Amino acid sequence: MPAAGPAEPSAEDLPEDLTRLAALHGVATAYRPSPDRTVPASVTAVTLALAALGVDTSTPEAVRAALAARETGLRDRLLPPTVVDWDGGGTPAALAALPEGTRLRVDTEQGEIRDDAGRLPPGVHRLTATAPDGRTTRAHLIVAPARLPAPAGRSHGLLVQLYSLLSSRSWGMGDLGDLRELADWAGRALGAGFVQVNPLHAAVPGAPSDPSPYRPSSRRFPDPVHLRIEDVPEYAYVTDPERARKLGERAARLRGAVLDDDALIDRDAVWEVKRDALHLLHEVPLGPGRRAAYCDYLAAQGTALEDHATWCALAEIHGPDWHRWPEGLRDPRSAATERARTELMDRVDFHSRLTWLTDTQLTAAQHTAREAGMPVGIVHDLAVGVHPRGADSWAQQEYFARGMSVGAPPDAFNALGQDWGLPPWRPDRLAESGYAPFRDLLRGLFRYAGALRVDHVMGLFRLWWVPEGHPPTQGTYVHYDAEAMLAVLVLEATRAGAVVIGEDLGTVEPGVREALRERGVLGTSVLWFERDWTGDGRPLPPERWRADCLATATTHDLPSTAARLTGEHVELRDRLGLLTRPLEVERAEAAADTAEWLEALARLGLLDGTGGDTGNPAEEAEIQAVHRFLLRTPARMVGIWLPDAVGDRRPQNLPGTWDQYPNWRLPVADAEGRPVTLEDLAASPRLHALIDVVRERDGGRDG
Repeated sequence: MPAAGPAEPSAEDLPEDLTRLAALHGVATAYRPSPDRTVPASVTAVTLALAALGVDTSTPEAVRAALAARETGLRDRLLPPTVVDWDGGGTPAALAALPEGTRLRVDTEQGEIRDDAGRLPPGVHRLTATAPDGRTTRAHLIVAPARLPAPAGRSHGLLVQLYSLLSSRSWGMGDLGDLRELADWAGRALGAGFVQVNPLHAAVPGAPSDPSPYRPSSRRFPDPVHLRIEDVPEYAYVTDPERARKLGERAARLRGAVLDDDALIDRDAVWEVKRDALHLLHEVPLGPGRRAAYCDYLAAQGTALEDHATWCALAEIHGPDWHRWPEGLRDPRSAATERARTELMDRVDFHSRLTWLTDTQLTAAQHTAREAGMPVGIVHDLAVGVHPRGADSWAQQEYFARGMSVGAPPDAFNALGQDWGLPPWRPDRLAESGYAPFRDLLRGLFRYAGALRVDHVMGLFRLWWVPEGHPPTQGTYVHYDAEAMLAVLVLEATRAGAVVIGEDLGTVEPGVREALRERGVLGTSVLWFERDWTGDGRPLPPERWRADCLATATTHDLPSTAARLTGEHVELRDRLGLLTRPLEVERAEAAADTAEWLEALARLGLLDGTGGDTGNPAEEAEIQAVHRFLLRTPARMVGIWLPDAVGDRRPQNLPGTWDQYPNWRLPVADAEGRPVTLEDLAASPRLHALIDVVRERDGGRDG
């Protein structure tokens, strides 16, 4: 493996031909971690990224040949593979540049044939251009609204990791029945406009499974582990009620272990008992109406669902890593896979039906949220990528860059960079398909999402590709057609009547936030990070916050507000050996940061709150003040991290840890670490006191 460090040649040493070739394929040869600093990419990163795009750079002759082919192809092709036409944006540059006399034919998504590209309905159409010299090029034409409509009014809502919120009916972890109940209660009793949850994508099976919801097997389909078993209609008609009763007892023990015995959430154990129950349900014939609804779902999802269910069936036999399957089964289109699909028809149907059941309960949760008065409803989270061994990477192999992983370059917080272990999409293949995988993914999620949070939304513009077997420091950025990606996102969200929130925290390329704002995509603003970075560095006054955002006090990757106010997050990182500086230095810096914010809150008169009647009324008053501050900002959406409402100290995820900390496995708990159920929340004086603050008119705004 090439060594990192000064010995590794950088892109400053690249021959001119290779530099030009990289630029033509969107592969960066340098990046700017700050406005005043440029870092060249390594030669290894550039050449391997090009190789992953199917470009041969093995010899100088190969580079020259690839460069000539690319330049000739771009010169001779009348249009790029995908053209974007924004409503009201004038003639797209690609169409305006066509030779005079070029004939156009548009086959619209709606089945019409047009002889020009003007006044087309929204959609992804097929465009054929024929030049006077006989050259013909076919392209995809994305016609999209200019921007997403702004959310109707201002709203506040709850943010929660669904698995962490158990009720007295949960089978060991929070489920879709709990989500539906939470949304119904929050909308009706708390005046909430939304509930945001973690990604509910299908996970890679197998014990121990990866607990992170951000490394799913599939982003296209949901995970049946979230099903509320008793809410499936066929549950009432199981043929072996005694077995069902025993499964319920197993589920009760799992629930009791978490709520009463201080056990961690055991997703694998929950799935084992739910899988057994779902096998019982699968034996119950569907009634005529249910059968018709299931058949409609199968028809609507088509090959994508069939592939997903086939992968699940094959994984039961050969394990979850498809790279280790018999060679013929590694190709979803092979004759061997087709034979296996037929032989495993019952298992394929089983997994297809589970996906349908989960989709049905997700849709019901969104319907309940809207019926409860929520203008937005359920905000779902789209992970940035998928597991390299999972269903999507098997079914859509042609769209993923082989030998590459998504990550992040070195920065002030992580000198070694990051490798997230997620294979990136190939921008060239996406463009050639008219962004079909992205469109299908969004359509699936928008079936049941009132809003979509896009994790690491900067990935629509560029991603840091890390070559397999190399450290993240030897990665480089690869650019995507952000205009096309945004056009697809705006098109599909508009069709669904949904809001889009981009997670744009951290280092963001210049122009990205402006481009997102132009298209109506909201950003994410977290209180502790909002400082006057271009001025004195002090807390940013509320009136200077951006309006087009979801404003929160914290996230699932950050300390709870109580832990930050007390400095407990520093002590936790110290106990786990995660500090890179002396404890005293970290303590002092955290205390100074908190003191500045408390001073800002006091200056605005926000600390004169009601406090609370728990053992720490001062802490409650400070948490309430933080949320009063959020209400003073013009943010269109204000989110409450649900654990903050009961004084939880523990983060749900502590970046930089694996076995050292129980990431993604903790129930919501109170200030003493006692698990808090959904029923407890509904009766919590501390929660209601905070909600009263959020709902009151503060700073002239209606929360």
